[in-house]
Amino acid sequence: MDDIKGLIRTELEAFESKFAQAVKSHVPLLDRIMHYIVKRKGKQIRPMFVFLAARLAGQVNEATYRTAALVELLHTATLVHDDVVDDAMERRGVFSINALWKNKIAVLVGDYLLSKGLLLSLDNGDFEILRILSTAVKEMSEGELMQMEKTRRLDIKEDLYFEIIRRKTASLLASACAGGAYSASGDRQLTERMRTFGEKVGIAFQIKDDLFDYGSAQVGKPTGIDIREKKMTLPLIYTLAHADPSVKRKIIYIVKNQGSNKRKVAEVVEQVIKHGGITYAEQKMREYQGEAFHMLYTFPEGEIRDGLERLVRFTTERKY
Repeated sequence: MDDIKGLIRTELEAFESKFAQAVKSHVPLLDRIMHYIVKRKGKQIRPMFVFLAARLAGQVNEATYRTAALVELLHTATLVHDDVVDDAMERRGVFSINALWKNKIAVLVGDYLLSKGLLLSLDNGDFEILRILSTAVKEMSEGELMQMEKTRRLDIKEDLYFEIIRRKTASLLASACAGGAYSASGDRQLTERMRTFGEKVGIAFQIKDDLFDYGSAQVGKPTGIDIREKKMTLPLIYTLAHADPSVKRKIIYIVKNQGSNKRKVAEVVEQVIKHGGITYAEQKMREYQGEAFHMLYTFPEGEIRDGLERLVRFTTERKY
């Protein structure tokens, strides 16, 4: 990861101060919360995609920095709201906003972040970039609601699963790549190529995330969190499609009624492994990764293209 960041170290360092400035408020409570958010930022994967996409398409400029800030503002807002919906007390190993300041304040903080992102683009006339990112937020909401609706019945088929994760997860990464490319080039055709690239990466990223629920040599014991939350991920969908009717009924009963029983969850994991659900999901992840590389290789060779390739490998082959 350090070697990838090295390609855009100047941009990332400048971005940190620009993002901190972008979330400033005249309300002391909001300022304290914004400081907490800035200090606990994650790996900054999405801003990295913004800057690398911009470098691939042209030169990083002030519009690129605003695009990266908008992506991070919208992403953070959705995470804050997600923690409220999920009643999550932690995010990345530290207390969530709702754990420290309760749900009402957390919802308002998420709204504040969204509004700051909108104003950042509107005040600077970044209308196309705002359209790109607003479309992603719409799709993220649609994907989440589609998943919630189908979770109740546990009847998600593979094509619907891919549509859900395309909207819910891949859309934001796709918009980060598209926004970065557009900020540097203004070329809509090139922007669409980068959007497609980001979408493929985002789908592979989500499949990898799904696989963590079933454990591996690197992450240790399976967590079973998705099973407990009745989330229909690709390994489970494949297993239900290929298991005998009696095994299928048993799995569905456990997921619906016994998700808090670790022994029962372990039985489901065992069946998923036995029926090749893990192997199949890994295969599909590699297919989407390959499609992303195919799109990336249409751009000229160079250190930035190589950096994007390494970033894709990091996001889709990570051990945690």
